[in-house]
Amino acid sequence: MSRGRLRLAPEEADQVPRLAAFRAAHPHVDIREGEFGTWHGRITEDGGETTAVRYTLRELLDKLDELTGGRG
Repeated sequence: MSRGRLRLAPEEADQVPRLAAFRAAHPHVDIREGEFGTWHGRITEDGGETTAVRYTLRELLDKLDELTGGRG
């Protein structure tokens, strides 16, 4: 899904600025809506990738923060 067209639950509207800031800081991470109401994050790395799937955008961003360790 396009970055400009997110289907967020009303209780996650506060995550939109966080998502924008995360994407700006981590251009190597692809965040998309998945199937069955999930969110997918894929971190491209040398020699492969790491994938995280969560049911809420907040949970996914929390996990991606943990996985990226603040690296940009």
